[in-house]
Amino acid sequence: MADEDVVRVLLAAIPAGCTWLLPIAGDDGTVTDFRVAATSEQIHDIYGRGTQRLGGRLRELYPSMVDGPLWMLYLKVLRTGAPATMDEFQYEESRPGVVAESRFEVSVQRVLGGLLVWWQRVDEHRRRLESTELLGSLGWAEYDLATGHSDWSPGMYRIFQRDPADGPLPRADQAAAILAEDRGVAEAAWQTLDVGAASDVTVRFRIDDAVKHLRILSDLARDADGQPVKIYAVVQDVTARVTSRTEIERLSDQVRVGELTTLAEHRLARQLQQMIQPVPAGSFELDGLDAMVSYLPAESAVQVGGDWYHAKALPGGQVVLAVGDVAGHGLEAANGMAHLRFALVGWLAVGIRDPGLLLRHLNQLCAQLGITGTAVVGVYDPRTRRLPWSRAGHMAPLLGRDGRNIDVEQPPGLLLGAEAETDFPVATIRLRPSDLVLFYTDGLVERRGNVARRAAEVREHLRTVSAEPGRDPLPRLHRLLHAPSPDDDTCTLAVRVRN
Repeated sequence: MADEDVVRVLLAAIPAGCTWLLPIAGDDGTVTDFRVAATSEQIHDIYGRGTQRLGGRLRELYPSMVDGPLWMLYLKVLRTGAPATMDEFQYEESRPGVVAESRFEVSVQRVLGGLLVWWQRVDEHRRRLESTELLGSLGWAEYDLATGHSDWSPGMYRIFQRDPADGPLPRADQAAAILAEDRGVAEAAWQTLDVGAASDVTVRFRIDDAVKHLRILSDLARDADGQPVKIYAVVQDVTARVTSRTEIERLSDQVRVGELTTLAEHRLARQLQQMIQPVPAGSFELDGLDAMVSYLPAESAVQVGGDWYHAKALPGGQVVLAVGDVAGHGLEAANGMAHLRFALVGWLAVGIRDPGLLLRHLNQLCAQLGITGTAVVGVYDPRTRRLPWSRAGHMAPLLGRDGRNIDVEQPPGLLLGAEAETDFPVATIRLRPSDLVLFYTDGLVERRGNVARRAAEVREHLRTVSAEPGRDPLPRLHRLLHAPSPDDDTCTLAVRVRN
């Protein structure tokens, strides 16, 4: 079997975008075109073609790429023999019925006198990351308006509790699953798409024996003539959030009509706090860290405060560490706290890892909601033991190391909601094994009397525990630090770097 036949058989079976191109030279020896000598059958191009391209020439198959950046890259690799990549190649198409702009990652190597080209479409696949869907209760769907074909991500099958072997739920069955009271909302969403605008609605679906609240963000892709080609949709299961909000409103009504005693109101505050952000009992493990969270309501306040935290391992091995405080007390502060915490989870779900950018988004949300607050956010990498962090009007984290208090660089950062457009610089702490880091809200140090003295006490406790950590340093630090503040809630997040 000739080399070309062998390569053709191999590439046809590879489940990835790959093509072997052989150069076509003119009379003067200059390469004028490339012939598709072998290609994958399992991954098709934007026109839906697999091995149908065999024997075809690039000038005919993809005329818009001729003499462009990728074409020049092909010639360079063919000439030098050095492999090359193009992280984001943009392919434009003006034919009707095809998405006008597509983006690819491309890798090129010289093989057997030709070019082996590996490619992956990134404008669609980046939305399909399994970890993002799991973290955010998300799924994506595509619907081809010309063929009627639907494509679902794994997250959609989880949301609709459907076996992937059965394929996407037919559109007629999707419509039938919408509660009758919400069908008008769904119809309005379709009308929004018809006029060319993106749609963002929350609709209730009956899935098996349960009712789910699904937030659906939809948009259209058009061809070069402006005609709709595909519908893209991102779906998030927000049932838990809606249920929590409903429970908060129910408990709020009980408070307003005076049905609860003072003792019951204290219990209500604890219930609301646990509902919005459950506090783990004792220490727990994160990637490369041991962590412990404590939350104490103010002694004199029966209403829930705006203190919040977030501590969770992220896909890829990083760990997010954050605390914050929404101004005020009561259900408005609790509502603001829930908005910020859920929003932070959502932005982390779509891959945002820069602490300054996360705070910038939280700041814009506070401006829209008309609330103010403080926050500090860090994203720890256990592989490098680096902790980039940023703050918005909040106290810097404290670092205890081998019996010493280590001062950390404090970047500037305005109060959340004070100014709609502002940046939050990022500083980086380089941690070592056994380091103790304490994130906290102002209730820990703002006590009646001398605030500076109380802050010094906190630093002394941190220094003492870092000097003699013992077998379980985080609960020991908790016992030293925590006594309720008379006037403000107290939330702390302490972490210890593992050896």
